[in-house]
Formats: sequence, C-alpha cells, structure tokens
Amino acid sequence: TAGIKRDIENLYEAVPQLVNVFKIKEKIGEGTFSSVYLATAQLQTGREEKMALKHLIPTSHPLRIAAELQCLTVAGGQDNVMGVKYCFRKNDHVVIVMPYLEHESFLDILNSLSFEEVREYMFNLFKALRRIHHFGIVHRDVKPSNFLYNRRLKEYALVDFGLAQGTPDTKIELLKTTHSEDQQGSCSQTKPTIALGNGVSVGVTAPKQIAQQSASKAADKRSSSISKIQIKQGRGGKEDSAHHSVQRSVFGERNFNVYSSTYQENTNTKLIKQAKMIDVSSRKLVTKKKITSTKTASNGAARKAASGCPSNLTCDCYATDRVCSVCLSRCQQVAPRAGTPGFRAPEVLTKCPTQTTAIDMWSAGIVFLSLLSGRYPFYKASDDLTALAQIMTVRGSRETIQAAKTFGKSVLCTQVVPAQNLRTLCEKLRGTNSSCKRSQGEVPSKSVNDSALPVAVDKCAPETLGKQIHHLENFQEGDSALEMKATDMKGWDQVPDEAYDLLDKLLDLNPATRITAKEALLHPFFKDVRL
Repeated sequence: TAGIKRDIENLYEAVPQLVNVFKIKEKIGEGTFSSVYLATAQLQTGREEKMALKHLIPTSHPLRIAAELQCLTVAGGQDNVMGVKYCFRKNDHVVIVMPYLEHESFLDILNSLSFEEVREYMFNLFKALRRIHHFGIVHRDVKPSNFLYNRRLKEYALVDFGLAQGTPDTKIELLKTTHSEDQQGSCSQTKPTIALGNGVSVGVTAPKQIAQQSASKAADKRSSSISKIQIKQGRGGKEDSAHHSVQRSVFGERNFNVYSSTYQENTNTKLIKQAKMIDVSSRKLVTKKKITSTKTASNGAARKAASGCPSNLTCDCYATDRVCSVCLSRCQQVAPRAGTPGFRAPEVLTKCPTQTTAIDMWSAGIVFLSLLSGRYPFYKASDDLTALAQIMTVRGSRETIQAAKTFGKSVLCTQVVPAQNLRTLCEKLRGTNSSCKRSQGEVPSKSVNDSALPVAVDKCAPETLGKQIHHLENFQEGDSALEMKATDMKGWDQVPDEAYDLLDKLLDLNPATRITAKEALLHPFFKDVRL
C-alpha cells in the first residue's frame, strides 16, 4: 500500500546506510516500539539472502536498545533463540538486522496442528526459554507471535527482547542497569475502582506484608489499596467474522459490562482529597481494622512527602471490598507489569515486586492451553483484576487466594469458584470429548458462534463467580462451523495425561513452585521427543 511504501522510503531516509546493502520488500510486522521489514541482501557470492530489519522507534531509551542487542548477541543464535547479524544507527534511528524465518500465523494453523506438532512446538519453546533463563533473561512477552514457527522446515525462533529484564544474577550486564531503573516509580494520588456488575466482588490488597489482625503487629506494617471489581454476566451479541479460522477468546472482552464505581470514605478519617467525599450514611457497616501507616526505613520519608498523607492517619479498609482515602493518598506500589494482556502471570497482575523467570513459564502455559483447547486468545481482559478473575474461573478462587499469600498479597473474593479439570475443559472447548460427538465418527470443531461463547464445563455446577461471569456456559453442540472425522483427529483423541500434568505445573499459581524450563524439558510428556 501507499502507506507502507512511504514508511520504507522514510526508513531509507532515516538510515541511509541501508540503501547500499538492502532492498526492502515489505513491512511484515508492527508493534508499539518497533516495525519489522522483510529485506534482501546481495551477498558477495552473488546470492540473495532474506533478512528481517527491526526499526526501533526513535524514542526508545538507548540503554533499552543496547540491552536488547546484548540479549541477542549473548543468548541468541542457538536453541531457537533469534540472533543478530548487523546493527545500523543514524542519530536516534536504530535498525537491528536478523536472519529471516518464514513463518505461519499461529491463528491460521491452530485448527490444523496435529497433537505431535503441538508436542514438538512446546518442546522447542522450552528449549528457547531454558537458553535465555540460563543467562538470567526474563523475556516478559512470551506469546505465539514472538515464537516464530516454520511448520514445513520445523524451525523455531524466540524473538523480541524489547521488554526483557534481568534476574538478580543475570549475565547480561546491561539488564542489571535497566532492572534497577524499572524499580523506580512515582506516587499516584488516584487508584481505579472497577465495577463489573451484580454483587460479586474480587479485590486485591497490595501490602508490603499482609497486615495482621492484631493492633500491635499492625502498627509495624504498611497497607496499600484494595481495588474492587464486581462481575456481571454480559449480553452476547453477534460478531461478524470474515474468515472461519478467526478465533475468539474463551473470555471475551464483550462479556463484561465495565463502569466506574465511587470510592467510599471513613467518617473518622480526615479526607485527603475532597473530590472523593460521598454520603457515608449509605455505606454498609464494616468491622474496622485499623492499620497504621508507617514509613519504611529506606524511602519512607520520600513517600510521605510525595503522598502528603499525615503519618497519624489510619486505614480501616483492609480485607474489605472498598478503598479508603488514606490508601488512595499513598504511593502506588511499583512493580513491573510489562507484557501482553492474557499472558500475564498472577504475580504480575497483583503487582508483586519480585518477579522471576517463572512469569515466562506461566505465559508458555497459556500458549499450551490455547494449543490444547484450540482457542486463541484464551484470555482477554481490559484490566488486571478482570484478568485475575478470569484465571480464577479456571484455576479456582481458593487456590488463587492461597497462592497470593505466598508472595505477600491478599485477594478477596465473595464467592467460591471451583477449579476446573484441565482435560475436561480443553476437550470440551476443542470438541474432542465423547459427550460432544454429533454422530459416530464426527465431533464438533473449535469454532462456535457467539451464543456458545464462552463455553462451560459442568452443567450441574453451583452458581459461582465463573457462572456469573458467563465464562462457562454449556457447549452448544450444533453451533460448530467445521467438523472433524475420526480419521482426521490427528492424535487429539489420544492426548495423554502427561500433557495435562505439564499444563497444570505450568499454570501453577505459586511462582516459587512453578515448573522451570529445564524441568519441563525432562517432563515425561517429552519422552518420545527427547529420544
């Protein structure tokens, strides 16, 4: 198109060194921080070689660019991790030149992959993650579009280290600097309270340590805000689809009715912001649990000055579904949250300040969940707490609450949401379980219409958060757009238990016990692949 031709011309103009080396063919990708072009280079042998040119936006921080390059040069080039060939710079324009891997769109091939192809795909993804984790690199954005796959050649490449961070013992020197910079943040005077409906609420407390009920212990701990979400069944609408392969997430954004809720105040607390004042007589009576706001030894004084919150004010919203003005006046807890919605781990969603390579393993688990269920994207939410609620409907509310305690977070949920059986869920969504068969030798495909989204697992389940969110309604057997014959099952009728055991370990809500890439490669699920 004219727009792409203009972009190519602008790139030649911005980095004129490219003119004599590359012939840029087309734009093959565009993201928030960069654009990727397909180009050919004339080699001395006379042969042309395809290259991928990644043009970083001029506003990218030089340190971030250098860190990305160091990840590619140190860890890249083997074990399915993309390497780098050249780098060109002119003023604030930087172009990274990488080998070009022709690859398929994940969405286009999802419905046609055999089970063995899925096994090989995940094995090679874990090889790449083992490689980068060995160097102390946390990718932070593991997803299908960042793991290129050539189905014909069986070649793979983990790409895009633009969001990468280093572990405390990282071997990438420049990531040590970017990691320390990412820990810095500023205070915020407001925190959103999001309501999604009808009396069911989920809240996350982000204290430095979970506050104790005892007043003597509470004086030594600092609490921060509780954000509230309420979840309501949304109305389904008809969505137009241009192509039968277009997938919809199991948890569609349109299934949520989102609106802002009013903050509630404590009459015994001096208001920090007059705009937050409401009629306190309308508030439900709650048991007051006072938590003294104290400054920490390191940066408490700075936080106090920034927030403007007197040290003698106390908080009484801990373990309730509201946020008081004292908490609203405090500095927001600073924690990395970079990544793609739907692939963020629970510790990222709850702003856990200590995040490890385990967040990449969670994201790999979401990719595996999409492959086993035939649904992509599997999760889709407008904010972090909605995303956490969606995770609860699959992994269970009690399990989520318990796991959050292990990394210093308190999660509130007004209803008990049972964990789903992963095999039952995936087979139901994919349409390979016996109860979904239309007739002998035929089963429904992965595609269902709007009235069948999202899909349920247990028709007799009690009314729970998952049911109220409308995430797990009964599968409509007659709404499949495609059908598979038994002879075309491609191994999906014989998925071993080891596959779901590995999925369970990848989607472990506790990052401390979540399986590592090295351990995943040794899992029985990959016994035949290793041989």
